[in-house]
Amino acid sequence: MKFFRLDSSIRIEDSVSRSLADLVEAEWARVHPDAEFVRRDLGRRPLPAIWPVAEASRATEEHARTDEQRAATAFAAELTDELLACDAFLLAVPIYNFGVPQQVKHWIDLIITDPRAADVGRQILPDRPAVLVEARGGGYAPGTPRAGWDHATPYMHRMLADVWGLDVVTVRAELTAADVNPAMAELRPLAHRLLAEARDRATDQARTIAERLRAAPKPRTPTAA
Repeated sequence: MKFFRLDSSIRIEDSVSRSLADLVEAEWARVHPDAEFVRRDLGRRPLPAIWPVAEASRATEEHARTDEQRAATAFAAELTDELLACDAFLLAVPIYNFGVPQQVKHWIDLIITDPRAADVGRQILPDRPAVLVEARGGGYAPGTPRAGWDHATPYMHRMLADVWGLDVVTVRAELTAADVNPAMAELRPLAHRLLAEARDRATDQARTIAERLRAAPKPRTPTAA
């Protein structure tokens, strides 16, 4: 069994998305003690800014590519190999400025330059389970002042579920900025309750996926182009 974990928070200490992802990973490791974890941390180690080069390489005949284009293409293939080799996925994505972190968008864009993932009408990871962990500093629920301002969740579900075919469940913590923002002080009890609920959901969803994989592991898509 092989699990993939993506972190993207620029906060290393006290990151809510990382802490929730830790709970998912711990449960997967408990149920599958011999499993391998493939980790990609875009917060600690952002990807090189090579998407324009990789995209240009995709439109260039192989014999005409520059060394820089070949290197970018090889790196995109490495990112795609990581996905295709895994059975389940954990993606920890905070919301920044009402959208996804730019390092997550860059990661997705690079993968789509790989020939195996370039056709967004053909799912490369059909029905494989995934947990999307979200941390949102404010509140975006219906009826709140910023309802509809969350542009991260729709994008992530579109890419993970509709484009790649993953069977996605979401674990979300809201109002995570309440403890550090004096203007949100009155929301702290609610924020603490929502975080506790997110922790319980993280463990529950992780356990469900781990048991599902133990009962009926699915074959992976070959990594060859």
